[in-house]
Amino acid sequence: MSPDPKEERGSRGIQSIEVGGQLLLALAHQGQPMALKDLARDAGMTPAKAHPYLVSFGKLGLIEQEAGSGRYGLGPLALQLGLISLQQFDPVRLATSLIEELAQLTGHTMAIAVWGNRGPTIVRIAEAPSPVHVAMRHGTVMSLRGTASGRLFAAYLPRDTVLAALADETPSSRIDAEFERELADVREHRISRAQDSAVQGVSAMAAPVFDGGGAMVLSITAIGPSATLDTRWDGPVAAALRRSATDLSRRLGAKA
Repeated sequence: MSPDPKEERGSRGIQSIEVGGQLLLALAHQGQPMALKDLARDAGMTPAKAHPYLVSFGKLGLIEQEAGSGRYGLGPLALQLGLISLQQFDPVRLATSLIEELAQLTGHTMAIAVWGNRGPTIVRIAEAPSPVHVAMRHGTVMSLRGTASGRLFAAYLPRDTVLAALADETPSSRIDAEFERELADVREHRISRAQDSAVQGVSAMAAPVFDGGGAMVLSITAIGPSATLDTRWDGPVAAALRRSATDLSRRLGAKA
């Protein structure tokens, strides 16, 4: 059977645009102006092949060449497109569709937490498809020490912010040696976990989402019965959370 002409037209791109696009990807990855030879090398082509693309991109405003050094950097149109993209990419909105998929994939309740006035705060919930549910409410403020979301923010937020939030939880709270070890584990594995901490019989794992500036903007958290939620660092729940959080971070401009 011959392929559908409409499908064929829809899937076929323009090769020269895809080839030239490697130059833009190289500039975006490097994050600073580059010499022609370095830019061409990173894009997998010769300088002679790269130059005509750069001329065309320059006419469109996608790149511009520095007058003094001759290096190429992103141009005004690329910057405008980036600003528009940031306006469209609301982290919570993007993460909401992800947690619905993750709830179906893992079989556990999923939640999104952001940093609020009183600490990590639940703003979205996707219920587990299984008959066993863990009660969660929008607006719930999570403990920094006793929850996976809280430990995640404690590991990645500025220390002064964390200390102030801990003091609000309990005046005598501080970052002791045990808590330091827990936070080190979070940063090492790029995920946090809490087993029977806040509520007996309930465990959780959480993964961080970062923006283009490297700041943590939200956590994606799996919550479920301790008997069924796999909290191994290298388990399937951890892998699914880590993969989704990394993909969303990249969409928000974070470097891998």
